[in-house]
Amino acid sequence: MPETPQFEIPAAVRELAERNVEQARAAYAQLMDMAKQAQEMVAKSSGAMAAGTVEIQNRTMRYAQENINASFALAAELARAKDLKDYLEIQTRFAQRQIKIYTEQAQELGRLMSELAQKSQR
Repeated sequence: MPETPQFEIPAAVRELAERNVEQARAAYAQLMDMAKQAQEMVAKSSGAMAAGTVEIQNRTMRYAQENINASFALAAELARAKDLKDYLEIQTRFAQRQIKIYTEQAQELGRLMSELAQKSQR
């Protein structure tokens, strides 16, 4: 049985995609720096903000940053994919890994919110 021809992604397209990922990563880093600075100002200026709320906010920001970084890593890896089969395998691995990570993050945030709710009822 003849093999189906592989669609190969040209090197120039892969290089362009990699540059675009790096530019997006740099823009994202600037955005995250500004968000962290804003978060620090709010935490310092609001004495009424409960420690539990600050922890949830910090954890949420950390998870968002980790998830965005994972997406950038995916984009960079996809940009280096040699063919469609490689591309689809990369996406499948990423999706499986991220589903597990999202579940763990949601459980942790739920636990923290539950603890905060219990503390506020005391």
